[in-house]
Amino acid sequence: MSQESHKPEVNRREFLKTGAAAGAAGLTAFSGITFITRPERVFGANDRVNVAVCGLRGRGWDHIRSFARLPNANVAALCDVDENVLDKRLADTEKLGHPQPARFIDCRKLMEDKSIDAVSVATPDHWHSLIGILACQAGKDAYVEKPVSHAWFDGHQLVKAAEKYDRIVQMGAQSRSNSAIQEAVKHMRDGLIGEVYLARGLCYKWRDTIGHTPVSSVPPGVHYDLWLGPAPEHAFTKNRFHYNWHWFWDYGSGDLGNQGIHEVDICRWGLGVDYPSKITAIGGKFMFNDDQQTPNVLNCAYEFKLPDGSTRMMEFEVRGWITNHEAGIGGGGFRSGGVPAAGLGGGRRQRREPDTIGNIFYGSKGYLAIQGYDSYKTWLGPNHEPGPEAHGEGDHFANFINAVIARKKQDLNAPVEEGHKSTLLVNLANVSYRLGRTINFDGATESIIGDEEASRMLYGTFRAPFNIPENV
Repeated sequence: MSQESHKPEVNRREFLKTGAAAGAAGLTAFSGITFITRPERVFGANDRVNVAVCGLRGRGWDHIRSFARLPNANVAALCDVDENVLDKRLADTEKLGHPQPARFIDCRKLMEDKSIDAVSVATPDHWHSLIGILACQAGKDAYVEKPVSHAWFDGHQLVKAAEKYDRIVQMGAQSRSNSAIQEAVKHMRDGLIGEVYLARGLCYKWRDTIGHTPVSSVPPGVHYDLWLGPAPEHAFTKNRFHYNWHWFWDYGSGDLGNQGIHEVDICRWGLGVDYPSKITAIGGKFMFNDDQQTPNVLNCAYEFKLPDGSTRMMEFEVRGWITNHEAGIGGGGFRSGGVPAAGLGGGRRQRREPDTIGNIFYGSKGYLAIQGYDSYKTWLGPNHEPGPEAHGEGDHFANFINAVIARKKQDLNAPVEEGHKSTLLVNLANVSYRLGRTINFDGATESIIGDEEASRMLYGTFRAPFNIPENV
């Protein structure tokens, strides 16, 4: 089969026939709003970037505090579809000693505000790319939380929008801005552990059952249809709303796309690879009978073919309950002692060792382990002699703001193009898991080979009028 035949044109037409992209020919069809192109703002030495934060309950609060502490940023607007959360965060921001930001419920209205320079996205996954695209079309830069997309298509369109409108777009992969992780990757590039042939990502994070919640009335102050946005219509249940949305395919990507995307991104970065040629994922939901759809145990394997004909391998694993640690990660090998648990549900609290979150890289001369986002250690030779190690710091939000002011995409530590490639690994593994078969992929065309059902899943589905624009 020729490379040309790998292109997903047939599947794309089928996708359009389903109506999933009908009405997505332009921005006006989506929002009823016409954005007016504005001159590029030139920042002076004392100017601050006016940032609007969308999605405020959990990670969004971190965004607010992170931007608020930067001398060259101003939290100018807040947006959330839950007015209870929105009003609380408005008051919280004032307590930080800042003027109360502008108040928005609908992100589409926010885009009309010409005083906003950048939009920071911390909503559920299914809204990430769409808000980023709208920001680009409105002449605003965007910080988009991980994962940058819910399916391949919306991420692909976000990359196109960033390029077309010459916008600064960063994925929220903070490890990319940490000095220790940057140093670890440089060591691997310089051959410290020899030829790196295998990377392993670990996401062992305790998650208790979410139980069952019945259909109920929408809470006062919640604009539920707007919360659903591109997702299919579904009656309101508490489990499909705050935080637990992560465990439903319509809105989240499971722990592979929640916590795991950080480790997936570090794996790909450390290996120095772009697109996989083969993807297999198996797993399931064990122990609990509840509403959760995504697996709490998942094993993913990726094969990468390099231009010189060599192969690199990547493994990623989710374990959601009691388990061992690896390479000192999470078990006191990097930092001593246990940490108090936040609780496993039902009001229970106990003291336990940290979760095992990190990466291990294997080379011909040794191995390198990364814990979380900020520390690494190495062991060299057949006797595992200790090698270089470090704990580092970095400010990913500052990196974004500095790039916005300088108008230099090359200054971004996690540009959307890299974020899209890493998120694609999440998308592909979830498709493989849900279909129960191996996926073959052509990186040159960003398309699945010989599997129309998998190709349609990779495109995702988007509910009108919240379609992902076909022509950004």
